[in-house]
Amino acid sequence: MSFADLSIMDYLSRIVDIFLVWYVIYKLLMIIRGTKAVQLLKGIFVIIIARFVSEYLNLHTLSWILENAITWGFLGIIIIFQPELRRALEQLGRGSIFTRGGIQEEEELHQRVTAITEAISYMAKRRIGALISIERETGMGDYIETGIPLHSKLTSQLLINIFIPNTPLHDGAVIIQRDQIAAAACYLPLSESPFISKELGTRHRAAVGISEVTDALTIVVSEETGHVSVTQHGELYRDLSSEEFQELLEKELAKQTSSTLWKRKGKKQNG
Repeated sequence: MSFADLSIMDYLSRIVDIFLVWYVIYKLLMIIRGTKAVQLLKGIFVIIIARFVSEYLNLHTLSWILENAITWGFLGIIIIFQPELRRALEQLGRGSIFTRGGIQEEEELHQRVTAITEAISYMAKRRIGALISIERETGMGDYIETGIPLHSKLTSQLLINIFIPNTPLHDGAVIIQRDQIAAAACYLPLSESPFISKELGTRHRAAVGISEVTDALTIVVSEETGHVSVTQHGELYRDLSSEEFQELLEKELAKQTSSTLWKRKGKKQNG
């Protein structure tokens, strides 16, 4: 059947079919993004490319090996990606793999901002050192694995308790995924930038370091001064006031919500 023989409904069904396949692939990539599965996925692409190159160059033995590796690789993929596939199925069962309602997103945003702001305010006044990294689009699975998994509901009380001096989890970073504290005592990469002030310690250098390799929003409370700083995209914003910090936090976290929420938020502010 040629394209000229297709009806409007045939065109629409093909467009919908392509869109759904693209959307599922996109969601799966977002789930494994930032995990070790990404490196394995790159390895699979290398094997596929090597297969075509070996066939083009008439490397028969190598071509045969790669062809069989690809043929039987499906079972290997299921085994290797088992944690990610399980996570995707769990999200599908909860309905969270698809876009959730705007009201629920807005409520979650408000709860996250409130919990983090209250915790940061408490620790800043008492000069309790803290390092908190908030996952955004780039997954932080590899860094979560370096710490102690918690997967606990995000509350200001729990955040404060983690960073109380001389407690088992206070040394290191807390990583937040949406409305959960994913892990504590995590190791973040230190920045090698020569432009970071030498008066800043390891927490600030780690905060800048993680912002250079991910799009995470990272918060630092200095235990020497109680000052609050935020890093993102390799930039360090130092000595923020409570109002400046809350405004920045709301603005950046709101970027993860839908455009509908932005419109609703704008109407409320204008009102």
